[in-house]
Amino acid sequence: MIASGVQGNSIMIDRKEASAALSDINDMVRRVRQSRIYDLASQFMVVAGVFVIAGNLATYIAPRYALYIWPSINVLTIVVSGVVSTFDSRRTGLRSFDFRVFVAFVLFYAFGLLCTGVLGHFGPRQMGTFWPIYFMLFYCIAGLWFGRALIYIGLGITVLTLIGYFFITTDLFLIWMAMVNGGGLILSGLWMRWGE
Repeated sequence: MIASGVQGNSIMIDRKEASAALSDINDMVRRVRQSRIYDLASQFMVVAGVFVIAGNLATYIAPRYALYIWPSINVLTIVVSGVVSTFDSRRTGLRSFDFRVFVAFVLFYAFGLLCTGVLGHFGPRQMGTFWPIYFMLFYCIAGLWFGRALIYIGLGITVLTLIGYFFITTDLFLIWMAMVNGGGLILSGLWMRWGE
């Protein structure tokens, strides 16, 4: 039994009540943690979505510059994510973008480039399909630890990407990807921010 003083009175709780109270506290901590992760993920998703829309539209307008457009989009996404994280850490006191995150991005892009440029020799259409699906794989994996919403988002964007790949055979595939990938990330980010 545990005793605690409240204005000179003692309140006794038994082991079962203490266990229930600790369980409630653990549940609250889990929900706050998941909410915090969803808040950060939603900010990154909106940032990435805006850049993905810009990249797809720029590639649609000037396809011969895609080799310059997409590396720029990727670098901007990482830089702006770092800036968003920095401002967020000032507000919350928690750092979410550190050297490990930067190294994770480098490894992520290095492996993707190895698959698409060295091993696969992908053309523009295959690149436009591979990268969103590759990103969504990691959303699904993160969802196994941080919440089902990330799994649903990853699977939804993957399925819509594949529908576009197999059924939209013209340059309109880039417009489709702007809506599906970029728009999907923005809408999902807003949904995670306000809907969960």
